[in-house]
Amino acid sequence: MSFISPAEWKASQEKALNALNTLDAKSGKGNDFLGWIRLPESITPEEISSIQAAARQLTEDAEIIVVIGIGGSYLGAKAVIEALSHSFAAWLPERRHLPVVFAGQNIGEDYLGELLEVLTARTSACIVISKSGTTTEPAIAFRIIKKHLEEKYGKAAAKSRIVAVTDRSRGALHTLAAQEGYRTFVIPDDVGGRFSVLTPVGLLPVAAAGFDIAALVSGAANMAKITAEKSLNNPAVNYAAVRNALYNKGKKIEILVNYHPKMHYLTEWWKQLYGESEGKEHKGIFPAGVDFTGDLHSMGQYLQEGERSLFETAVSVGNENNRLEIPFDEQDLDQLNFIAGKRISECNKMAELGTLLAHVDGGVPVIRIHIPQLDAYAVGGLLYFFEKACGISGYMLGVNPFDQPGVEAYKKNMFALLGKPGYESSGLKEIIDRLDAHTN
Repeated sequence: MSFISPAEWKASQEKALNALNTLDAKSGKGNDFLGWIRLPESITPEEISSIQAAARQLTEDAEIIVVIGIGGSYLGAKAVIEALSHSFAAWLPERRHLPVVFAGQNIGEDYLGELLEVLTARTSACIVISKSGTTTEPAIAFRIIKKHLEEKYGKAAAKSRIVAVTDRSRGALHTLAAQEGYRTFVIPDDVGGRFSVLTPVGLLPVAAAGFDIAALVSGAANMAKITAEKSLNNPAVNYAAVRNALYNKGKKIEILVNYHPKMHYLTEWWKQLYGESEGKEHKGIFPAGVDFTGDLHSMGQYLQEGERSLFETAVSVGNENNRLEIPFDEQDLDQLNFIAGKRISECNKMAELGTLLAHVDGGVPVIRIHIPQLDAYAVGGLLYFFEKACGISGYMLGVNPFDQPGVEAYKKNMFALLGKPGYESSGLKEIIDRLDAHTN
């Protein structure tokens, strides 16, 4: 708080509360995409049971599940699964959870070719996620995976190995699923991709991986109640207020810091959530991420003494699931006997606190978010907390947090270069000439 004056802090909090009111009243920009706000408490036990039943059916005769999607259609599920999984699950003598792999998040020929090698040797099933069914990356991947499943199991049997998560009534994937007889789940019309982790987009892959989606939803529902409070005790209001106050002081980059190796993809999900929601009209805080303490040995120098245009948000985890103490060594050649008998988590926590103080002393504001442990309930709460704060923060910035017009620019050029029908007027020759000019 030494980086913000009391007057600036008060003004930012009031602005955040006004933004919360706008969000709840559905009177701001993009208000037709606010279905996520009351989503957690609206999910019924029957809906959860239906998703769990579909997951069980998919996994009954499969050794691996392929989830096809991009952006919000994969990052949320990936973040939750990575946060809750055993770090070395592939090397355990007996698997605790079915492996879930992802496709359609890139256009990697080697990636897909190597995935097919695995699927040829293993039984598999597929969850394909797309509201339209025409997004290039997942559409390419689904063509390939669908062809593989039909060739390996036969067209009729392949149907039971594919579940589609798509639009309720329109789109290419909806049409295909109806024609082929795939089991389907609906992406709500009023929930955008990056806010969809608590819909079947995220819940079905997480359930297929064997994790407790009821606890995930329960944690989010509890956080929805906490962050609905119209007061300065609301943590989403305060997070949005402080990050915008810092932005107004010239802090244009936010680094999300975690001190737990399983949280890397939660950072990736957060980066999309805030980058795509706020990066408009030449405004917005640039979201980046680091994994500490490892990245302290690669990015630590810049963070400590580089340009002072950034601030950090550190996500701190309380209790670890394992207990491991540092052993005493008679020779003590590494000079670590002074911490012999201490838990690894205690050393990690002291590194966290030491880094916090060092960076504040170096001119970097630090926000600290604490969760009690890394389980489904806490992760669900953290996801919803970031979503609610994102909506508030976007309105404070004066942009529409729920659209993404800028992501269409590259597609126009790509489709023209690939010769897609209807893109002839995009000026293929002009694009090629410009590329040649930049290359030269």
